[in-house]
Amino acid sequence: MQSLVSTEWLAAELGAADLVVLDASAHLPDAGRDPAAEFAEAHIPGARYLDLPSLIDPESPVPSAIPTAAQFTERMQAQGFNQNDRVVIYDDSAVKTSARAWFIARLHGMKNVAILDGGLGKWRAEGRPLESGVAADVPRGDFAACEGCGTVRGKANMLANLESRAEQVADARGPGRFTGREPDFRPGVPSGHIPGSRNLPFGEVMNEDGTFKDETGIRAAFAAAGIDLSRPVATTCGGGVTAAVLLFAMDRLGKYDVSLYDGSWSEWAMDPETPKATGEPEIAG
Repeated sequence: MQSLVSTEWLAAELGAADLVVLDASAHLPDAGRDPAAEFAEAHIPGARYLDLPSLIDPESPVPSAIPTAAQFTERMQAQGFNQNDRVVIYDDSAVKTSARAWFIARLHGMKNVAILDGGLGKWRAEGRPLESGVAADVPRGDFAACEGCGTVRGKANMLANLESRAEQVADARGPGRFTGREPDFRPGVPSGHIPGSRNLPFGEVMNEDGTFKDETGIRAAFAAAGIDLSRPVATTCGGGVTAAVLLFAMDRLGKYDVSLYDGSWSEWAMDPETPKATGEPEIAG
């Protein structure tokens, strides 16, 4: 199974015994949307609700941190996921949260995992079937997390990178929050960016219909942002969600020397000791 599957592919595979479809929708606080209620109203037939907003490590000081292996194992087993199952993740979110779920799954050793290209929006636009109600109870699965693909950076790593510049830093937020021209939607969080980072809004790697651009389009988006794909890249955003969209886009190119700053701006901005920058990105030298 490829890491990105079409609505046509999923429609043909629905009902397969080894296929699990997960709704990983989540929304920004100011969106005023309830992903659980929306799932109950309409979802892809047979899909299960991941409850991505709660799939975090509550013991971590990092805001909305990636869950531990034990926490991820518990959630996947409760969802009835077995070790050799294939999983397709979709969302109906403006911030493309399926990429965050994909990153977490890969990090914890899930091998056969894909994102539905275009998500629920494309599925619905094509007139494909939907069902309502809560997901049916399923037998507990036997999935067990292990070391998988993906690298997570912490604040200490990003501070050290300010000196070494070993990794380029790609910020997936919109230009207003990146430059400081617009306020952050989180109360008390200043806008701006990590010094030295480049701005690549996540929508630049996607088409208008919510599907991912092809390889040429993705490469062009990174080049336009001043990011050299021959060098390592760390991604960041507001809280580690849209940063995962950039990671997925690079994965589509076969680029793996990448990492995710999980705390992202929500952690960095609230520490009075971390340096902050505003304005346009530095000119690469």
